Formats: sequence, structure tokens, C-alpha cells
Amino acid sequence: MKIGVAKEIKPDEYRVALTPAGALELINRGHDVAVERGAGAGSAFPDGDYERVGARIVPVDEVWEGSDLVLKVKEPIEPEYRRLREGLILFTYLHIAADEPLTRVLIDSGITAVAYETVEVGRTLPLLAPMSEVAGRLASQAGAYFLEKPMGGRGLLLGGVPGVAPGKVVIVGGGVVGYNAAVIALGLGAHVTILERSIDRMRHLEEVLSGRVTLLMSSSLQVAASVEDADLVVGAVLIPGAVAPKLVTREMIATMKDGAVVVDVAIDQGGCFETSHATTHADPVYVVDGVTHYCVANMPGAVPITSTKALTNATLPYVEAIADHGLRAAVAADPALAKGVNVIDGKLTYEAVAEAHGLDYTPLVDVVPLSAV
Repeated sequence: MKIGVAKEIKPDEYRVALTPAGALELINRGHDVAVERGAGAGSAFPDGDYERVGARIVPVDEVWEGSDLVLKVKEPIEPEYRRLREGLILFTYLHIAADEPLTRVLIDSGITAVAYETVEVGRTLPLLAPMSEVAGRLASQAGAYFLEKPMGGRGLLLGGVPGVAPGKVVIVGGGVVGYNAAVIALGLGAHVTILERSIDRMRHLEEVLSGRVTLLMSSSLQVAASVEDADLVVGAVLIPGAVAPKLVTREMIATMKDGAVVVDVAIDQGGCFETSHATTHADPVYVVDGVTHYCVANMPGAVPITSTKALTNATLPYVEAIADHGLRAAVAADPALAKGVNVIDGKLTYEAVAEAHGLDYTPLVDVVPLSAV
């Protein structure tokens, strides 16, 4: 298969979808790998590293026009829409439940769009997890930084010092993001509360975090009470493939302390704070009712060396399956990968996305023959 690796053009996005090590694995399996010139530079992988393992360095047009499968990190943005075409497979983070225009473009183009974030094994999201780990850890770092007075924050050290109480961190959601945010917040010395709806998950968090966090059942009343008392709130809620629920209302934000900080890691899926809108690394924060909002939509892009390696570690087996067998056969052999198919043959095949935009939903088995799935 001809595999293209596109350079990211989203502002402040430095990741690349494939490391040279990953490229070598694909080349050793007999596939052609073409990497857009400069695609890996932001992740400290110069073109020469790819050429040394046998990949070709090519212009952008050749990546999109000459490939059967294009690998990206982030969803296509408007300048790339014209490159989407029938017969092409795109494998990337899509998050289209929060982006109706892109959803319609993908459907109209005839492309096959497979989303990293909806590949699902059991109840786990193996291709989202590594970036959730990174984003969760960054959330507490960012929150601590923007609590500093010169950054517009309260002027609070999250860990406190002997004789001075630590800051209070509230994490809404105890999944992969929430757990990793808690790990860093605890490392900084903060007092950490996690709000979660699953009792089994809370039992697990109690065990793995050695009882060092306060675990509370999430409800509207509990969220409101916890947010009001917090110095930093991390939004870590995820419904796979769907728009994030608005669990923290504007009224709740208005009750928070002046200079408090919220970090909305769910912003890729629309955000879980009612006051959230997407920001960039170049302009990461804004203030609502005296509360600093950090809502960067590609948080892991800030640490691309770590993120790119973690991403390839997770995605490569699925890329190999698609390249070795073709998409339809790979989907037939792996129900987890089948859940990653969001658009195929002009049909929207992920129900949560269809519901988010009021569009027609077509089960994947109605597009790919039942005997093949």
C-alpha cells in the first residue's frame, strides 16, 4: 500500500503521525511510505531520519494525491478540504461530533475517514489513551502556571508550603485524563478531589492512588459545591465520539474565586464547561467572570517529542492491519477498528456523530457487506 504522512498545518501543531521507527516497520512489510517534506521537524525527526529507513520525502501534493492511506494527527482544516477525495483512506483524530462543517465535507468528498478516538476495545480507547495521558498531565501543569499572579491567576502555589495550605484541585471525570491530571497535581502537593459517576472506577482510583485523593460521586449539586471551593478545575469528561456534556454551567463559574483557573481537556469534543471555547497555544487563555479559562484544543502538541512517540506506539498496529489487508478486510477482522470508521462511501457510520448534527446514520454493516464484518 502507498502510505502518505502529511505535515500538520493547524496552528502550533508540531506532532507528526509516524516516527521513522514506525516508517521502517511499514517499509519492512513491503509498503511504500512517503513523508511530506518537513513533517517531522517539529517532533525532532528531520527528513534525513526518514530517508535513512527508506521512506521518500515528497511535496504535499504527492502525499495527498499519490497515497492510498494518509496518516495525520489532527483533523483536516479548511485549506486541506480540497485534498479529500474518493478512494482515499484518512486515519487521524477527527473529533467531528464537534465540527459539523468538516463532517459534511467528509461525507461529500467520498473519502473513508477513520478516527483514532473512536477505535474501541471493550470500553477502552487505545488510540486516544496516550494523548489523554499527555493532556491530563499537561492540564495540572498549565493550571499551576496560570494560577501565578503575573499570569492573571490568584497568586497561589498549588503545593503550598509548611504552615500554608495547598491549593484545591477538582477534577471532573476519573478516566485516563482525570487520573493523569491527579498524578501531577498530587506530585505538586495539591489537595485533589475527583468527581466520578462509576463506583467501580472510584474503587480503582482509590487503590491506584493509594487513598491520596478525595473521591466523590458526581452530581449537579456536588459539581457546583466542589467548583465553588476550587482553585483549579480540570474538565476531564469524555463520551466516546460524542459531544461532551456541559457539566459546569456559567452560573457555577460565576461562584468561583477571582483568579481561579479551569482547564477544559474535553474542548476537542466541544468542552464540558458552558463557558468554554477553543484556544491555541499562541493565545491559550481568556477570562470569564474573573476565572481564567485554558481551552487549548491540541494540548499534546505542546510536547511533540513525547506525544509523537506515544501516538505511533499506539496507532502502528492498526496502520499495519489496514496496509497489509486493506481497510475492509482489516475492519472485518477487528471490531475495534470497525468502530473507528466514521465516514465511508458518502455515509456517516458513527451514530453519536449523526445524533450530534441531526444527520442520517448508516450502520457500517449496511455499507460493508455483513459477511465481511
